[in-house]
Amino acid sequence: MNGQMHPAAPHHLPFFVPGPDGTDTLMLVMGIFLVATILWVGTLYWKLHSLPERMAHKSQKLQFELVAVLGLISLFTHMHIFWIAGLLLAMIDLPDFSTPLRSIAGSVERIADATPPRRAPASEPDASPSAEEGQGHA
Repeated sequence: MNGQMHPAAPHHLPFFVPGPDGTDTLMLVMGIFLVATILWVGTLYWKLHSLPERMAHKSQKLQFELVAVLGLISLFTHMHIFWIAGLLLAMIDLPDFSTPLRSIAGSVERIADATPPRRAPASEPDASPSAEEGQGHA
């Protein structure tokens, strides 16, 4: 064979045609691009999926836990209604019922445990209850 090119062969090949050494530069670039795009879309998906939890993070502990459970149910069942319910629950600012109820419970407990104060005898107006207990009065 002689080293001459066929007259119908193009004299300049496009960049996407691999060279005679077998290196396909375009395939390598597109492979890297594909892997980077998959990682980027996956990260975007995880950020979008955790949006209700990040919104509910500043709210009460119970509301945050409910939103987190709804997000996990949505993730494992592939039912998007749970994600939407978690998003709506995260957007709603629930009133704080536990603090007033805890305060009421503490006050009622103090009232129930309180004993009426003992009166000092009329002859000793300055006597304190601890002094009376030390004298052995019954």
